[in-house]
Amino acid sequence: MIRALLALVLIAVIAVIVVSLTGEPGAASLEWLGWRVEMTAAAAALLTLLLALVAAALWRGLLWIIEAPRRAARARAEARRKQATEALSRGFLAVAAGDGSEARRLAQKAADLNDDAPALVRVLAAQAAEAAGDTAAARQAWNAMLGFPEMRLAGLRGLMQLALAEGDRVLALKHAETAYGLARSALWAWRALLEARLEAGDWAAALQLVQGGQERKIVSPVVAERARAALLAASAASLEESDDPKAVDQALDFALQSVKLKSDFAPGVVMAARLLAADGKAAKAGTLIETAWKGSPHPALWLAYRDLKTSETPKARAARLAALAQLKPEARESRILKVESALIGGDPVAARAAARLLPEEASPTARLAGLMARVAFACAEPDEARAWVARGVAAPQEPDWSDLDPEGQAFAYGREDWARLAASYAETGELIHPRFERRERTMSDLPQLPSAYAQSTLAESTAFVHAAETGGALIPFLDHPALDDPGELDDPPSPDAPGPAPAPRRNTGARRRLASGPRPAK
Repeated sequence: MIRALLALVLIAVIAVIVVSLTGEPGAASLEWLGWRVEMTAAAAALLTLLLALVAAALWRGLLWIIEAPRRAARARAEARRKQATEALSRGFLAVAAGDGSEARRLAQKAADLNDDAPALVRVLAAQAAEAAGDTAAARQAWNAMLGFPEMRLAGLRGLMQLALAEGDRVLALKHAETAYGLARSALWAWRALLEARLEAGDWAAALQLVQGGQERKIVSPVVAERARAALLAASAASLEESDDPKAVDQALDFALQSVKLKSDFAPGVVMAARLLAADGKAAKAGTLIETAWKGSPHPALWLAYRDLKTSETPKARAARLAALAQLKPEARESRILKVESALIGGDPVAARAAARLLPEEASPTARLAGLMARVAFACAEPDEARAWVARGVAAPQEPDWSDLDPEGQAFAYGREDWARLAASYAETGELIHPRFERRERTMSDLPQLPSAYAQSTLAESTAFVHAAETGGALIPFLDHPALDDPGELDDPPSPDAPGPAPAPRRNTGARRRLASGPRPAK
C-alpha cells in the first residue's frame, strides 16, 4: 500500500512540474471556519497528496500497534516450530545412531513443542522405543498409528518389522497382507509376501503375486518376466519326477512357458529339452537349446544337447556339438566345447588346436586345467597331463560347472535353492550356484589318470615336478603310450607301449557325463 501511495505522489509531482513549466499554474482557494486560503493549483495538489500520505502512515502505524499482540504470538509459534523441527531432526539422527534414550527424550520434546506434525512425532516415538529396546512401547506406538488413515500404512510396516524381529512370521505376514490390500504401491508388503511364498515353495501363489505386482506397476516388466520364468521352471521341477502322466505334461507346459519368457534361462531350457526328449520330440528340444546357446552359452546346455541322441557314433556326436559351438564361436563356453567335441570324436590333433584358441587366463580354473590334462593325455603326453592335474588341484572352481549334479539331472535344486534362484534371477538376471556356494559335492574337474609312469631320466622328472609346483611353463615329456581310445581318459596305455604294465581300468558305478573322460564326484 505504501508503495502505491509513493507511486501516486511521484506521478503527482511530475504532473505539477509539467504544469508549472507550461506557464499556467492555475488557482485554488479554500474557505473553512472563517479561514480563506488561496494558492496555485499545483501547490494545492501537492498539499493534498502530502496530507494523504501522512494519513496513510498514521493509519498503518495504528494498525501495527493494534496487531502487536498477534504478531508476538506468531513469533512465539514460529520459534516453537523451529525448536520442534530441530528436536525431530536430532531425534531421527539419534535413532539412526542407535541412541535410544536420547531419541526418546527428543521425541517427547518434539511432542511438547509441535502440534502441526503429529505423524512425524509418532513415528519418532515408535522408532525411539525400538532403539531403546522397549518392545512394548514400540508396539503401542505403532498400534496407535493404525487409527489414523494417513498413518496406517506406516504403522503396519512398523508392526511387521517388529514381528519379524520377534520371530513371529505368521503375524508379520498378516500385517503385510493387510498393507498390500490397503495400498497399491506398497512395495515392501509385496516383497514380504513374495518372500513368504518362495520360502513355502508355493510357486503358484508366487506367480500370482508377481503378476499382481506388474499390474500395480510396483515392479518393472523386466523383473516380473525374469521372476515368472524362474518360478515356472521351479513349478516344472516340482512336477517332473511325478508318476502321474498329467503332472509330467503340466511340468512340460510350465517349462515351455519359462522358455517362452526367457529363451536363454538355462534351467528352464534344460528342463524343457529333457521333457521334450522324453516325449519323443528331440528335434524341438535341440532347437530350444540352440536358441539358448546363441543368447547365453552354459555348460548344462551342451550336456543336455549331447544327451538328446544316445545311438550315434562318437564322430557324429562330436560334429553335432561342434555345430552347436559355432552358433556363438566367440564365447568362452563355445571355445571350450570345441575342445570337448574334438576329444569326444577321438581327434587329439584337433583338440590341441582348439585348446590353443582358449582365452588366456592368468589363473586357470580347475575345469580348464582338467580339460588341458585330458588334451595332453589324448596327445600321448602323460607327464604334461599330470602336471595340469597337479596345477588344477589348487585352482579355483567354476560355479557354472561345479553346480551340476554329478549323479542326477542338471539343476536338481531343492525348494530353498529354487526360492533363492528365483529371487536372485529376478533382481539381477544372473544364476546362482547353490552347490558351489555351499561347497557341496560337485562335478570333478580333474580326470583320473593312470598311476604308472613311463621311464624317464632324473632331469626330466625334476623339471616336471618343478613346473607343477611353481605353476610355470609345463614341458611335455613324451613317453608315447598308444591309446585304445583317445577319447577315454581312464583307458590305460596299450600293452605295446614301453614302460611298466598299465594300471587296471577303473570300474566306477557313477554316472558318466562326458564321453571324453570320467567325472567322479568330489
